[in-house]
Amino acid sequence: MSAADAPSLLAAGWWREMPRRLVALWRRSLQFRTVLITLGLSSLAILVIGLYISFSVASNLFQDNRQSVLEASNNATVAAQTILDSSDAADRGSLRALMRSVLEGTITSVANTSDVAVFRAPGQEAAPIAPLDQLSPRLAGVITPELRGQVQSDPDGQYWQSVALPDADGGTEPGIVVGTDLVVPAAGRYELYLGYSLADAEQTLAFIQVTGVFGAVALLALLSAITLVVVRGVIEPIRATAATSRRLAAGDLGVRMPAKGEDELATLAASFNGMADSLQARIRELAELSVVQQRFVSDVSHELRTPLTTIRLAGDVLYGQREEFPGPTSRTVELLHTQTDRFERLLGDLLEISRYDAGSVELATEPTNLVHLAGDAIQSMHELAREHGTELRLDAPGGHLDADVDPRRIRRIVRNLLGNAIEHGEGRPIVVAVDSNETAIALSVRDYGLGMTEDEAARVFDRFWRADPSRTRTIGGTGLGLAISLEDAVAHGGTLEVWSRPGAGTVFRLTLPRSANGADVVSPLPLEPEDAGAAGPPPTGGLPALDAAEPEAQEVRDA
Repeated sequence: MSAADAPSLLAAGWWREMPRRLVALWRRSLQFRTVLITLGLSSLAILVIGLYISFSVASNLFQDNRQSVLEASNNATVAAQTILDSSDAADRGSLRALMRSVLEGTITSVANTSDVAVFRAPGQEAAPIAPLDQLSPRLAGVITPELRGQVQSDPDGQYWQSVALPDADGGTEPGIVVGTDLVVPAAGRYELYLGYSLADAEQTLAFIQVTGVFGAVALLALLSAITLVVVRGVIEPIRATAATSRRLAAGDLGVRMPAKGEDELATLAASFNGMADSLQARIRELAELSVVQQRFVSDVSHELRTPLTTIRLAGDVLYGQREEFPGPTSRTVELLHTQTDRFERLLGDLLEISRYDAGSVELATEPTNLVHLAGDAIQSMHELAREHGTELRLDAPGGHLDADVDPRRIRRIVRNLLGNAIEHGEGRPIVVAVDSNETAIALSVRDYGLGMTEDEAARVFDRFWRADPSRTRTIGGTGLGLAISLEDAVAHGGTLEVWSRPGAGTVFRLTLPRSANGADVVSPLPLEPEDAGAAGPPPTGGLPALDAAEPEAQEVRDA
């Protein structure tokens, strides 16, 4: 492509983009939309009025010119007939001279036209002295048989017809032909036709129309300018309101609208400012209450750690000597040790959730292999899974490249999901899948346990919520694990989703974006499993199981 072709290509691209830009401007700009609608409706009104005026002027011009033509034609016919009636010409030469004088003199001067045609009426006896027919060149082929028939049928009448007369440039111009009857002594009846040009009237109408078009354009431009000024005066306060609303929504609670005057816009500004004051006071009250609540939870958690540490030390001593105690006492010591562990985890979870509520969580990211992390988490949960008769499997077709995440928090998510799956998996296999694509890396935990209804799945991330309140936690959970896992996922810019169906099990899917902006993230793992309708889990040989003794023996494939 040559350099000369570049401007044309740019212009073509600009024209192709113009409709899309206009549509976008129509959607975004109330000012543009209002001016355009006003301009369109004004143009329609001016067009209708202009057409009405144009047709009215044209009709009036034609009516006036027709009336003038008929009067001139009648006067010319009367004058010519008077001259013919007073003549005593009796031979052919005299009659021809008389007719020439009447046609070229009287009729031309009185009728104010040189387009004259005379035809001897048919159906009369032959008269040797009768003058010959005469026809002006401009009337040749213009006089129609219909007009002649009307004149012949009523000799005393006057008839007219609109015609197109040839002009000097080879074109045509509008005109009128008027037909009447003349009686020539000793020669009989003759048809008289007079042609009149309406070119002047056409020019007058064209001038009026051109003037009207320029006037309409000027009026539209003036209306557009007036509308733009008026709309701008109304739109600017609306824009200020929108900008103030955006700043208020962004957290700038001190922003206010300027209130001037006593009109509706001033009332709107005063109402908006009052709403902002009320909202600011309410948010400040809620913020203070939240701070007090978070400080209370944090202080209580910290204060409980000291007695908890003492209880833990005493409990460990008793737990170490439990075999020396009687049966009931030994069982009590074991319960004390178990509940102390659970209490300690609950305090840790309360502190963690209070940090999220306070917005003081900071991620300690580092390059982490999610496949290895999932394997470590499975290894740490292996003994618990064995106690429940559950087999843990790892399927990792992708996700082997390092991702910048906080490994402690991601490991906590995996452990929470595995613990939840073990507790509700009914001793059936649990499949942990890791995969990746261009935009994200994902990890899912699939169990084949009881499953949940849609209403239960919608509340599964609520704090301290249990699908079956009568069902006790068999692995000592605190009720905050899934809530903290969701906060951990959101802190990484990712998502934690759940799919569940009664009798078909549950799937939790963690999706983390590869890039910082996280735009157009598509999870590489499906949320609804392919075996959702299957009666049970796949065979043991279908997926590699993680052996507690040899965690590195499984085969994985890179993405």
